[in-house]
Amino acid sequence: MRIAVDAFGGDHAPEAIVKGCVQAVSECNAELILVGKEQILAALLEHEDVPTGKIHIHHAEEVIETSESPVDSIRRKKDSSLVVGLELVKNGEADAVVSAGNTGAYLAGAFRTLGRVKGVKRPALTTVLPTVGNPGVILDVGANADCRPLHLVQFAQMGAIYAEHVLGIQHPRVGLLNIGAEEAKGNALTKETHQLLKSAPVNFIGNIEPRDVPYGLADVIVCDGFTGNVVIKLIEGTASALFSMMKDVFYKSTLTKLAAGILKPGLKTVKSRMDYSEYGGAPLLGIDGVVFKAHGSSDAKAIKNAVKTTALYVEAGVNEKIKAAISAYSTSDEDEDR
Repeated sequence: MRIAVDAFGGDHAPEAIVKGCVQAVSECNAELILVGKEQILAALLEHEDVPTGKIHIHHAEEVIETSESPVDSIRRKKDSSLVVGLELVKNGEADAVVSAGNTGAYLAGAFRTLGRVKGVKRPALTTVLPTVGNPGVILDVGANADCRPLHLVQFAQMGAIYAEHVLGIQHPRVGLLNIGAEEAKGNALTKETHQLLKSAPVNFIGNIEPRDVPYGLADVIVCDGFTGNVVIKLIEGTASALFSMMKDVFYKSTLTKLAAGILKPGLKTVKSRMDYSEYGGAPLLGIDGVVFKAHGSSDAKAIKNAVKTTALYVEAGVNEKIKAAISAYSTSDEDEDR
């Protein structure tokens, strides 16, 4: 198995990318292809203990910056580390690609370079969601701001396959994110989607309210990309603010400092469960190739876990399972193809 990694994508590239890849090859059965400026990458690897034959370099001269226009950048910078990584998958030189770079450019590039799985109307960006129980997944979280009912049904199918074969959740429970648990609640999109999901080949448990998301009442949460992006950013911000407030309280007096010392192991466990770097990258499901997006601020640990999750995804044959599931589920609504 070969995984291409955009070595110049992300806030801490290329140093954190290289270190994360070095850590990853000792923990997963994959060879990595670092894509980017060869001279810089070779110099960084000289200071690392790299197993023989596990990490290769593929030169790419250009870099797409976070601030650049997604569509313009992938058209103009064809020799960028991001675009070249996608091309390696298209040409069969890599089984998957990982990037922490410009999200818009990465999604647009994946769609343009690899295309969709046959039958998939819209690819969906999917991420692991920490909860009180076992982690689940939420999709879409940013690839599609506007969706139609069939899009959400396909998100449910793809998300359930990912949850089962990568997270190991048997018969994952699928919930439709809505403003109320009652079937009649919501807008036209959620009402029609609810009816379709009741007869779809997934373990649909009905609507789920946002306040119930952190409690893990559903293993797969389905929504449009605008809503999903708001949800995960709110959760990230709330978790960060909560730990900040707790830190302020614990350092107010000698007594609270002692209490903090006693609670420290437990708090570390909670923080670890809420840490995005523990869960690796977010796959773009529905693309005809394995494409993982790591957080833009990923450190070496996050990159390591992103690579490991990508390797697990490839080993599980998730894309092949998605192709089979989508082809088996048909619709008479031809207008949904638009």
